[in-house]
Amino acid sequence: MGANSPNPVRILVVDDDPGDVLMIEEALADSDVDKVIDVVGDGQEAMEFLRREGRHAQAMRPDVILLDLNMPRMDGRQVLGEVKQDEDLRTIPVVVLTTSNADTDILGSYTLQANAYVTKPIDLDDFNDVVHRIDEFFGRVVVLPKRS
Repeated sequence: MGANSPNPVRILVVDDDPGDVLMIEEALADSDVDKVIDVVGDGQEAMEFLRREGRHAQAMRPDVILLDLNMPRMDGRQVLGEVKQDEDLRTIPVVVLTTSNADTDILGSYTLQANAYVTKPIDLDDFNDVVHRIDEFFGRVVVLPKRS
């Protein structure tokens, strides 16, 4: 899935729901944007991945992070706060992709400098459409910072 291209878009999916992860992976696989997808199941593992710690010592820096808010151990709000305060990580775009449409979550995410906030649709076709649009935007439209 894009691993053969010299510069595939690297996407880190941070979500504890295996069903949502599968739908995200399938929607991303359906597009022709060249990409590599890494998945972690909670915020603590996300920070280990991003900081290349422990079993993630060989992890590649993602070009974009798709971040769920409600997760065990360390939730998405905490991850977002840490990423955006970290000199080395703050330039990675973070798209909050969550089921919550609460005003407090939306405002809180943007206050923590999320690059976008997207509510996961319930309908499968709508869900696929949303993920395709994110993929298309970050894979084709946006100019992303070079990886360090």
